Amino acid sequence: MSDLAKIPVTVVTGFLGSGKTTLIRHLIETTAGRRLAVIVNEFGDVGVDGEILKSCAIPDCPAENIVELANGCICCTVADDFIPTIEALMQLDPLPDHILIETSGLALPKPLLKAFDWPAIRSRVTVDGVIALADAEAVAAGRFAPDVAAVDAQRLADDSLDHETPLSEVFEDQISCADVILLTKPDLAGPEGVEKARALIAAEAPRPLPMIEVAEGAVDARVILGLGAAAEDDLNARPSHHDGPHDHDHDDFETIVVAMPEVSSPGELVARIEHLARTRNILRVKGYVAVAGKPMRLLVQAVGGRVRHQYDRPWAPDEARQGHLVVIGEHDDVKAASIHEVLIPATTAAAE
Repeated sequence: MSDLAKIPVTVVTGFLGSGKTTLIRHLIETTAGRRLAVIVNEFGDVGVDGEILKSCAIPDCPAENIVELANGCICCTVADDFIPTIEALMQLDPLPDHILIETSGLALPKPLLKAFDWPAIRSRVTVDGVIALADAEAVAAGRFAPDVAAVDAQRLADDSLDHETPLSEVFEDQISCADVILLTKPDLAGPEGVEKARALIAAEAPRPLPMIEVAEGAVDARVILGLGAAAEDDLNARPSHHDGPHDHDHDDFETIVVAMPEVSSPGELVARIEHLARTRNILRVKGYVAVAGKPMRLLVQAVGGRVRHQYDRPWAPDEARQGHLVVIGEHDDVKAASIHEVLIPATTAAAE
């Protein structure tokens, strides 16, 4: 089978809350005439992003073409989850014209690219491109793009020191693997912040990369689909902190799922999540909750102390009004008891 006959796959990577699901939802809704399939990888046992995407399914991307993998990071479950999923998509009739893969925010893209070299799928699919989303405001603040010169100076002074946090390594690996960078939330960063983010990413990238400002996932599909990168054949140009014989793991991160009782108001819940981010160094909160007196389900997504929420759909008549929030943080900061204490105050729990 020639390369032209292979189904192109676009890998969408990026740190927690950078806007991956929003981007893919935009592509589903605007890529007319192209049959899409989507693989969504959640970090945790309760899927949120997959359900969001299924809610906007269209004839060119029906709900059965949207597959959710919630058994762990896709880069660690290649043989058990990823390859069988790709093989299942190859059995669809009609076949998809293009496959989108949304990795978890903690995934390293390079191990996933290596999976495309497996004989079972290499002859049938190719990595059209890797799209890395970067929150321009966060990058401009230096949260996940350290000063390379300063780090090098410290290493020269003491080779035994480890100056890079796990989060910065994840961010740098995603940038190094990318074909295109999308700078998201440019409105929050402002022009100066966007330019600073561009400079920081350019300093980290192993080669010149196109960078595009994108608000609310609105980008022309022609800009990021159809790149023809064949990234599985270009691994040496995509260096990783985790190249070598050692295995990649996620012991640095912890995920818990909190079953949420009904809340009295969105504002009350937002205040709790903001407090959680300040006091427990939580990276990400996402999920659904029920609000007293409201027939609609409230979708909640938070990055650090920045919380966004909206009513996404009515609760079904036969559906329990039971909320769930997925909380992700660095290992030492995520303690189930203390997180429950903040999200579900004793007075609320006693009333249940």
